[in-house]
Amino acid sequence: MRADRKWVERNLGFDPIATPPPHNTFEFADAATSSEPEDLQREIIDFDSEAPAGREFLAFSTATGLSRYVDVPWPKGLQPKTAASLNRSSNSPLPSADVLVVTWTVDEGHALSRVLTPGKDSHNDYLSYTHNFATISKKMRNGCPALEAMRLGAYWTTTIGGRSVVVFKSDSHMSQDGPQLPNIDVWRQIIGEVQPKLVLTTGTSGGIGKQFEVGDVVVSPIVRFDCIAKFKSEPFALQHYASEPAKTKYFAAARSLFKTNAPQLPKDNTRLPNIVRVAPTALTSSVVTTDFFGFDTSDNHYKLQDLGDVSEMGDGVLGLVVSEMSTKPRWLAIRNVSDPQIKAEGTLKQQAQVAAQIYKGFGRWSSVCSAITCWAAIAAE
Repeated sequence: MRADRKWVERNLGFDPIATPPPHNTFEFADAATSSEPEDLQREIIDFDSEAPAGREFLAFSTATGLSRYVDVPWPKGLQPKTAASLNRSSNSPLPSADVLVVTWTVDEGHALSRVLTPGKDSHNDYLSYTHNFATISKKMRNGCPALEAMRLGAYWTTTIGGRSVVVFKSDSHMSQDGPQLPNIDVWRQIIGEVQPKLVLTTGTSGGIGKQFEVGDVVVSPIVRFDCIAKFKSEPFALQHYASEPAKTKYFAAARSLFKTNAPQLPKDNTRLPNIVRVAPTALTSSVVTTDFFGFDTSDNHYKLQDLGDVSEMGDGVLGLVVSEMSTKPRWLAIRNVSDPQIKAEGTLKQQAQVAAQIYKGFGRWSSVCSAITCWAAIAAE
């Protein structure tokens, strides 16, 4: 799949350049009048399809909200069982669990919580997590999401097939926290507290190559940094890290469960989303972590092709942190394609607008697919 302005018009009902969304459809106000990459990245992180700006976007476009989410028919005995309460304070350490699942943007959180913690929404119901916030936040730059929220994230717990799970929506981001990279400290702390056997980082990403459609999921035990901007001088700038391959027992079942909500994905999709399994040695099929708001274009502007299957802005930190641990949990990056390859037409800033609007239209629905894939990885433990 290769998306352009006409693709957006067919699938979301508007041309993002000729008839751009009005200002009241933007969660991050600066992104409405600026096409700077950093502003668009922040819009993607903050965009909330269930908040006023999100509802305005749904009214302006043909996008659908998660009110249309249909509960998936889980295999008997493997449905997620949400904890009724946590009986903990915000300043408490995270509870121990078999699995730690971490997601990043507001709409990713909404989707993940619909799937893994039904009845408890990440934005409205999860417990704020402030443990050691005063110390870690000293490394954060003014204006970053965690400082504005006055917390490191929010979480809830669930059980899947007898495996205990902490589901964590992070407000700390490699791309947003600043040059001291406190996101490393957050990862170290939450893994140290949960002591999981398996860590999953999950959410949206840009597909690399025209073979991907919106909703496809890449399950990778290998992540690689492509830091050529603000972190280019760091030792990890071009490093890669590998874990063990995914256990795939329930992947076929997971893909079948995509059918329940697949009607909300782009009508240009030609098939049910795929689950792509990456081998620990398949470096060119990895999840690529950039330190810039890059996306794959048909003219390969950002040189992402042949680096991996999808690009995003944080998963490499997990690989880095675990590589330094004496006792290493297994981990996987489970990323859905929220925006496909973008056709190189118009200016690069216009292409970025196309990518950002596709995310706002389908990021939550593609994240349902990666959340179901997380379920499959956990159920196979």
